[in-house]
Amino acid sequence: MDAGRPSATAMAVAVSRGSHRADDEPPWVLDDPYALMLAGPAWPDIRASDEAVFAEPVRRQSRSSIVVRSRYAEDRLLAGCHRQYVILGAGLDSFAWRRPGLLGPMRVFEVDHPATQAWKRARADDLGLPIGEGHIFVPVDFEAEPLEAALNQARLDWSQPVFFSWLGVIIYLTTGAVEATLRTIAACAPGSEAVLSYDASAPFLDETAREMVKTESEMVAAAGEPYRLTFSPAEAETLVTRCGLAVAEHLTPDDLYERYFSGRPDGLRPSTAERLMAARVPG
Repeated sequence: MDAGRPSATAMAVAVSRGSHRADDEPPWVLDDPYALMLAGPAWPDIRASDEAVFAEPVRRQSRSSIVVRSRYAEDRLLAGCHRQYVILGAGLDSFAWRRPGLLGPMRVFEVDHPATQAWKRARADDLGLPIGEGHIFVPVDFEAEPLEAALNQARLDWSQPVFFSWLGVIIYLTTGAVEATLRTIAACAPGSEAVLSYDASAPFLDETAREMVKTESEMVAAAGEPYRLTFSPAEAETLVTRCGLAVAEHLTPDDLYERYFSGRPDGLRPSTAERLMAARVPG
């Protein structure tokens, strides 16, 4: 990505989160009233660009996957007893503002590229959104900087369990950067957990997902954020366990549909292009 500009994909993800709230029927899988505001005045143009390129079924599946991955990660976070939450590749995530009552008992570390964080902090200032003591921004380039050093500087307490979410990021990284991050997570205190998303390889995609991936891959490459990594479910589990973590839950798109979308009158369902996994530090 351009070192001086916010991530184009982070902006698009925020618009998708906001579009779920604007276009789909409640109850929303994820209710994010800040997403479009954080994306800024250009959000209608971003949305119009997507509408010009993608058919409605593709857009519906894409935004379903985007909102459900955050919902799943936050459900697991809140079901545990973690007091440290690290959002890797945070983009324009609004957890700290959507759940302000959790800050104080919980410290939230947002880890992302410096350019995207600078945009987000400027938008927060413009919108008058508070940034409390427990809301910590950690600028990192995953390909160039060690995550452990950045979290040390941010005063993460490695002696206490940590919850990580790592959503919509792995596909843009090299294998080396992914392994380094997973090993950093595995070095955390026992009881630490991570929810990560990865993109499934071609044999696991349905027709709608194949159409979406083909077009998206061309668009993100043109924006300087090319796709790099996809996995079969077996390959993803092998990678996680090789790096020292234990698989706690590995969900298929059908699993996600049954848990979060079944019975909805609007027929939303997540794409087969992305899978979710929860992994734990053993012990």
